[in-house]
Amino acid sequence: MSVGDALLGIHATALQLRSQRMSMLASNIANAATPNYKARDINFAQALRQASNGESIESSVEYRVPLQPSLDGNTVEMSTEQTAFAENALAYRSSLSFLQGRVGTMMRALKGE
Repeated sequence: MSVGDALLGIHATALQLRSQRMSMLASNIANAATPNYKARDINFAQALRQASNGESIESSVEYRVPLQPSLDGNTVEMSTEQTAFAENALAYRSSLSFLQGRVGTMMRALKGE
C-alpha cells in the first residue's frame, strides 16, 4: 500500500475508476453513428472491489444490451449514455471535492494551522 493509498483511502481509486468510466461513456457517445459499435460500461461497484484487492478491472467492463436494437448493429442508446455520463460526472465531482478537502486538511496539519 502506498502512502497516497493510506492517506486518501479508496477515494483516489474511485476517482480513477470514475475517470475511466467517463472516457468509456464519451467513446460510446462519439460512436453513436458507427455501424456495429457495441456500447460498453464499467460495473463500478465490481471494479472498485477488484481495484481495492489489487486485481485487474477488465472483468468489470460490460457490453450494454440495448432496449431498442439498431438495424446497423450499433448498441448505443443516446439517452442511456447521456444519463450515465451525467450521473458519473456528478459522482466524479463529489469524489474530487472530498479529496480536495482531505488534501486541504492534510496541508493545514502539515503547516500547523
